[in-house]
Amino acid sequence: MTWLTLFNRIGPYLAVVALIAAIAAGGWVGRGWYEDSRDLAEERGAQAAIDAAMERESKIAEKVETRLADLQANERIIDRGVIREIQNPVYRNVCLPAGGLRLLNAAARGEPVPAESSDPVPGDPADPE
Repeated sequence: MTWLTLFNRIGPYLAVVALIAAIAAGGWVGRGWYEDSRDLAEERGAQAAIDAAMERESKIAEKVETRLADLQANERIIDRGVIREIQNPVYRNVCLPAGGLRLLNAAARGEPVPAESSDPVPGDPADPE
């Protein structure tokens, strides 16, 4: 069997297979083009909706800005400049004997505090007398 006779027998089948492959490839490419055009149409529609919303909102913002420009400030700041200093006694409830208060007041004034006190330390710290 020669190559020519073999090709005459198999040739039509190969042609049919090549035709089917070409049709499948063309269908695949055509489907891709169809999906791309559909996606492009959706994107253009969404962009048109966004542009319309932005135009509408910019008109509203323009109206608000013109209205705000017409308004006058009516805020008033009143500064009377009155400063009051009130001194309250530091110790209201006396829990220390008189000698302890003298020591604390001397320390608050910055005077030297003697290390030894002439007043004896009370036996009961809870008893102020």
